[in-house]
Amino acid sequence: MAAPLGQIELDAEAAEGVEAPQEAERAISGRSPAQIAWYRLRHDTVSMIALVLCGVITLLAIAAPFMASAKVLQPYEFHNNLVGGLGSMPTGGWGGISWSHWFGVEPQTGRDVLSRVLLGVSFSLLIATCATLLSVLIGATLGIISGYMGKGTDFWISRFMDLILCFPQTLMLLALSPVLKQRITDLGVPPGTATSAVYLIIVLGFFSGPYFGRIMRGQVLSLRNREFVEAARSLGAKRRRIWVKELLPNLWAPLIVFASLTLPLNVSAEAALSFLGVGLQAPTPSLGNILFNSVNFYSADPAFFYLPGITLVLIVLSFNLLGDGLRDALDPKSAR
Repeated sequence: MAAPLGQIELDAEAAEGVEAPQEAERAISGRSPAQIAWYRLRHDTVSMIALVLCGVITLLAIAAPFMASAKVLQPYEFHNNLVGGLGSMPTGGWGGISWSHWFGVEPQTGRDVLSRVLLGVSFSLLIATCATLLSVLIGATLGIISGYMGKGTDFWISRFMDLILCFPQTLMLLALSPVLKQRITDLGVPPGTATSAVYLIIVLGFFSGPYFGRIMRGQVLSLRNREFVEAARSLGAKRRRIWVKELLPNLWAPLIVFASLTLPLNVSAEAALSFLGVGLQAPTPSLGNILFNSVNFYSADPAFFYLPGITLVLIVLSFNLLGDGLRDALDPKSAR
């Protein structure tokens, strides 16, 4: 027997009453800060392009040493048949560019430029990443202790950071090179590439740390009197637990932004120091020493100069744009 029309209308209204709260609950469901940041980032076209480029560059940098071991890349192989005799220019146009050598070959030696550039990117990113992590560790430690302790501890740590910031970084890197490299070798690090890499990591990380330390100090000053810190302190939590468990998780946004903006600076700094002769030395490839070698052939073989230079510019630009995008995405005061 068919239900009365009034009953059908009541059943429909009851069904709508059940569905309406569910729709409203979905509409007002909250999002975490990470979800909000990702939403902002993926709606920024430039940042997403930079993210893809950074991912591709990182994957190539990770794969380059393995490809070199498997002889897919040949950064150290001399191809005398690709130059007009040892010490001559590459045969063919555009520096010997071909399907076998996409960036051409190196003048005088015939070494594959693309292989050397990819392995150089691997070394540069490794050094820059380690230096960035060291600077984050130094800056976070100094900033948290200084901001939380206050008084005399804050004064002396702040003056120490100001003192480090007074030194011209490039000049100190050049001046400290022979002394620190000898000390690093005396500690048992193999001389050559390993010593130069450790030297660059230590010096770049040390001189970048105070910049981040001042940022972290300001953030901690605004957090140390918040309710969750006071609650942890009233429950008898030790200082180290408050620093690690309470303060540090609330500092991840400036930490990520600083790391993403410092990494490209360290890449360019490593290239500049290798160009000046205090970084990685030949035959170990680096973007800096490749550019140094290419300057002598700027007119005769412009591809040897431009292609590694464009690669360096692309790496620094991609990471800088990604850092800017992360800063905007993680900033709660930016427009939504």
